[in-house]
Amino acid sequence: MASVTNTYARAFADVVFDRRMDASKVLEEVQAIAALVSSSKELREVWEAPSIPADQKRNLLDAIVEREGVSREVRNFIAVLIDHRRIPLLNAIVKQFAQQLNHRLGFTEAEITSARELTQGERSSLEAQVEKLTGKKVRARYAQDRSILGGAVVKIGSTVYDGSVSGQLERIREAITS
Repeated sequence: MASVTNTYARAFADVVFDRRMDASKVLEEVQAIAALVSSSKELREVWEAPSIPADQKRNLLDAIVEREGVSREVRNFIAVLIDHRRIPLLNAIVKQFAQQLNHRLGFTEAEITSARELTQGERSSLEAQVEKLTGKKVRARYAQDRSILGGAVVKIGSTVYDGSVSGQLERIREAITS
């Protein structure tokens, strides 16, 4: 499944870059369609049903595209997914597409968890440190978890940088017990 999602995501990213489209706008549009599909069981059932002709599915897509003001390229991409019965993979493909765009634009995604809400200055400082560490621009998502007591935990891909108080206490405990 991972290779299928990657294939579609990479191909769509190629289209976006070849046509010099606004990558963030395209991502917003495709995410909006994916959210609509996720939230509507009826829409999913229609687009996934093999008994419904493809032209009827595309007519429904065209009505949605017109209502939402979605670009032709996004419409065509979703039509390809409908025609190849890949709608069940839409969320995974969109996630992989976002990663493709980030990679090509020189961004890295970071999940930053702190014990409290960070000020804008603290966020900027933390993002600057992550940029220095990775050598890439950072798109950060923030979360709060009071159980870490203080500091922050930064996750970039599968790598975790634990600068939390609870993490430091755990390392101290391990050092004492060994």
